[in-house]
Amino acid sequence: MSFFRLIAGRRFVVSAVVAATMIVPALAQLPSSFPFDQELLLETPPMRPGKRMPSLTVERNGNAIIDLWCKSVPARLELSETTIKLDAAPLPDELPQMQSAGQCTPERLAADSALLEKLTQVTGWQRQSGMLLLDGPSPMRFRAGTN
Repeated sequence: MSFFRLIAGRRFVVSAVVAATMIVPALAQLPSSFPFDQELLLETPPMRPGKRMPSLTVERNGNAIIDLWCKSVPARLELSETTIKLDAAPLPDELPQMQSAGQCTPERLAADSALLEKLTQVTGWQRQSGMLLLDGPSPMRFRAGTN
């Protein structure tokens, strides 16, 4: 075994240890019980016409998509073990192409604005019996989608 191979092998081990000490604390900061990468459906009665239900999908990096009654908006979540802060983009002016004619009534569009406002006011979260509970002025319950 040459001197250079011995040094290269030690460098690899040292690099791996340094990388692990940097990655493990970052992963430990993520709440372990938050339901990342799942479509979470809002527990609420359906709003007719249409079958679409509001949902929230959060990636491990904090990026999220909020599907409202008619429109969808990107968002960014900051999470700790019990707190949450949601920053959402404004509602787009245009309707999604997948919406059928008459599906987005004025009532559903108004509900989009109201729901987005409620979501941006949440301050805490917890898991309870498989549900995600968001705490704020208007508490909300989400369950994992079954599709």
